[in-house]
Amino acid sequence: MRSRSVSSLVSVVVLTVAVAVAAATLAACSTGGTSGPTISDAWVRPAMGPDRPAAAYLVITNRSNQADALLSVSIPGASSVEIHETTTDASGMMGMHPISRLEVPAGGTVKLEPGGYHLMIMGLTTPLEVGSKVKLELVFERAGTVVVEADVRQG
Repeated sequence: MRSRSVSSLVSVVVLTVAVAVAAATLAACSTGGTSGPTISDAWVRPAMGPDRPAAAYLVITNRSNQADALLSVSIPGASSVEIHETTTDASGMMGMHPISRLEVPAGGTVKLEPGGYHLMIMGLTTPLEVGSKVKLELVFERAGTVVVEADVRQG
């Protein structure tokens, strides 16, 4: 009889701990938790010549239920990296211009791709070689710094 009571007590304790862990996990997810952005498909197009900028593209997926924003990017060997937006004016002329932040909605995805949002890499001290990799350090308003490795390829 006594071993059955101890066994029942152990089962209750194990079940209570499991419920507490599940509740804590759900609470973390519902408040945004520690899940930050996921970066995928990161690649860099090398500069088209000396003193010309290179361009970088990637996909940002915000796994949080809170909006975030990409504030800045840096790359070793570059004097600066600007977040750019491509726009078309009323006459149909396309242009690009830097933006101070790129909003990433809660639970949303933003693609940086040719003809849209992209990163302009200026002042490279050495040319980027196709087939190599480069580290991008992305700074987000909420998630902080995320480092990703990008392939250098022709696009």
